[in-house]
Amino acid sequence: MRGVGLSRAGRVPLLHDVDLTLESGSFRFLTGATGSGKTTLLRLASLALRPQRGTIGLFGHETTRLRGGARADLRRRIGVVFQDFRLLAHLSAFDNVALPLRIAAPAGKQGRRDEEAIAGTVGEFFTWLGLEDAMEKKPPALSAGERQLVAVARAVVARPSLLLADEPSANVDGACADRLMTLFAQMQKLGSAVLLATRDQALLQRHPFPILRLEQGRLEAGEAGAARHRAEVATG
Repeated sequence: MRGVGLSRAGRVPLLHDVDLTLESGSFRFLTGATGSGKTTLLRLASLALRPQRGTIGLFGHETTRLRGGARADLRRRIGVVFQDFRLLAHLSAFDNVALPLRIAAPAGKQGRRDEEAIAGTVGEFFTWLGLEDAMEKKPPALSAGERQLVAVARAVVARPSLLLADEPSANVDGACADRLMTLFAQMQKLGSAVLLATRDQALLQRHPFPILRLEQGRLEAGEAGAARHRAEVATG
């Protein structure tokens, strides 16, 4: 992102001149108060919004003017964990997680073999997350914590180049949050760039990744953001 800005209804500023670079295999926390612009920044990074000012480059492409199929192709390389899950209610938990793999490799002459591979991959995620009993359930039958885990599995199953997560620990306990962090860290090791938005102070303290901070729509990176965060934690 270079000089990215966005205003609500063209008037109320949401983000001011944001500069942000995420390299392959990097991990950054994004923190800030409610309303500071975290979700807006993630939506811009996922190409769900277009900036009114500045440019966003992804995977060697300047995205501001991309349309249609070219934009959709880039979005397939992005995994997103939404704060409100956005699972498809008419599909089972298994089929929700399998969806990115099926989109990436539609069934053809080798359709059966592809489905077997997909079933194996998705099944491993459910086992690792302790959700074997939830695979055939539809989202309305799942608890909030289970839906959160399914949403995370869907976001990472296709090994995205960019992984964006919006408050992924909000509906799970500390032990489960740490398990998710292990998964996110593994994605980083596999080469994904990870940007995780959170206000979970315990999570930030347990996992010492670099911190970016949004303050009234302005991004404080590196030591400045981390220093402000440490000062706020110290003062309660």
